[in-house]
Amino acid sequence: MSNALKVVPTGAALGADIEGVDLREIDDAAFKVIEDAWHDNLVLRFRGQKLDDDSLADFSARFGDLDMAPTGRGGTPYDPSRPEITVLSNIVEDGKELGALGNSELVWHQDMTYNDVPPKASLLHAREVPETGGDTSFYNMYRAYETLPVDLRQRIQGLACKHDATRTSSGDLRHGYEESYSHEERPGAVHPFVIRHPATGKPALFLGRRPNAYVPGLSVEEGDALLDALWDHINNGPHHWTQNWRVGDLVIWDNRCALHRRNALDPTTRRHMHRTQVRDDARPVAAWAS
Repeated sequence: MSNALKVVPTGAALGADIEGVDLREIDDAAFKVIEDAWHDNLVLRFRGQKLDDDSLADFSARFGDLDMAPTGRGGTPYDPSRPEITVLSNIVEDGKELGALGNSELVWHQDMTYNDVPPKASLLHAREVPETGGDTSFYNMYRAYETLPVDLRQRIQGLACKHDATRTSSGDLRHGYEESYSHEERPGAVHPFVIRHPATGKPALFLGRRPNAYVPGLSVEEGDALLDALWDHINNGPHHWTQNWRVGDLVIWDNRCALHRRNALDPTTRRHMHRTQVRDDARPVAAWAS
């Protein structure tokens, strides 16, 4: 099957289509081509994939052990029989939400960086999508680091950031947390601002998300100014690509070196997606570590 595979880069800062493959029927040689293309392009798209939850989980598990779903009202997965599947949906039937995040417009973020060992990959499969809206954009954090102004790159050398665990990327309070905390007491993990990717060896800016982030060792004012400068660099940078969803699209992105966000979604339309996440083997390592 690997001979039939075709890798077609988007031509943007990241992303490639993988053509000529049915993800329910790939062999080891085909997977090696896919994995290499993923490391090269950060985000891969497979169109027209007819995946049930079993086949989605099976393909995802080729990249490593799967995380359990991080979302769900009351801290439980939407389908207890498949706890590794996260359902993202704005659909409400008989007063019941069919998935998480609803119609919220998300900010740039990386998934679950509030954990000591965040997932290395996320996979999202489109089951139902609107004709327009609800697209997902991705940002190349290798290029974000490469293009940092020299003074800003020097300022973050040796520094780390505390990533907030209390709220989702749509700003909702997670189950079991208080409304407010001091920066020092806020639950979350501390990670270096620049990490070295374990597979490619390349340095990448590692920011998680802006709300409630904190820089240990700096005053609140100094830390906020530094974080604002880093996020201004992201928000004003060109190193991104947007996925326009079709039913059957399967997209995988590298959570260690790519940000993502969902764009605006009309609440009168329907969007329903299933997601998996792949565990990493170790916590992120600073690019300057020996």
